[in-house]
Amino acid sequence: MSRISYVNGRYIPHPEAAIHIEDRGYQFADGVYEICGVFEGRLFDESAHIDRLERSLGELRMSMPLGRCALSVVLREVVRRNRIRDGIVYIQMTRGTAPRNHLFPPAGTSMSVVVMAWRQDMEKMEENAANGVKVKTLPDIRWGRCDIKSTSLLPNVLAKQAASDAGAYEAWLVDENGFVTEGSSSNAWIVNKQGQLITRQLNEQILPGITRGVVLELAGNYGLDVTERAFSVKEAQDAQEAFMTAATAFVTPVIQIDDKLIGNGRPGSIALDLRKAYQKAARATA
Repeated sequence: MSRISYVNGRYIPHPEAAIHIEDRGYQFADGVYEICGVFEGRLFDESAHIDRLERSLGELRMSMPLGRCALSVVLREVVRRNRIRDGIVYIQMTRGTAPRNHLFPPAGTSMSVVVMAWRQDMEKMEENAANGVKVKTLPDIRWGRCDIKSTSLLPNVLAKQAASDAGAYEAWLVDENGFVTEGSSSNAWIVNKQGQLITRQLNEQILPGITRGVVLELAGNYGLDVTERAFSVKEAQDAQEAFMTAATAFVTPVIQIDDKLIGNGRPGSIALDLRKAYQKAARATA
């Protein structure tokens, strides 16, 4: 975890970093966040992450509390101060501190801005990719605007814990029609028996993952047949491959969904190839 964090204009030792108890992020989850990968000390897809941050803020009727260039300087400084080579930088912005009231606080209330950074266990991530992971399907009980990267993540937390309790790495959430939406902290993908690469289309039911977008582009560059549409749990279990994507997981093969092994029960070649291509792109362009 961070040794130094940024809180509202100050770089502070992480154990001392704090916000007021009436911060609206604490009381109402009235805020948004972003997570950006750090590769060899440099940020990957920073512009796309800040674009999504601005969009999420706009959907909640908030504006960026500091300019993009200023935010970029803060991100790099937090990475530098924490000596992160390969890891994550986390951004959180809330509507600020005000007496508790469901109504928005008065105009001019200062927003809260927090930035942290931490290293990732790259060896463990590579082990997960080499062995593949298990996922558990669970009902999607989240709110109706999952396209906003809100800090309101209680359903995701409950799903992730339920998956862990069942011996799985991730939860895949399922809508009322039996179709997979996405993971508790990732986007979901399959490769069907016809060789089609399939992931859910963008709408208000899923987050427009930045890693998802990169993988879509890479898949197109490699000439893969890509389809963006909903797929059922059964179709996923019958697929020849499955995988998940996230800034914290890159491309990670899924070898089991609930009690059903996927394909031959080993990581698929398409997932592994896309993972290598993603890592290459990250290190080349960060």
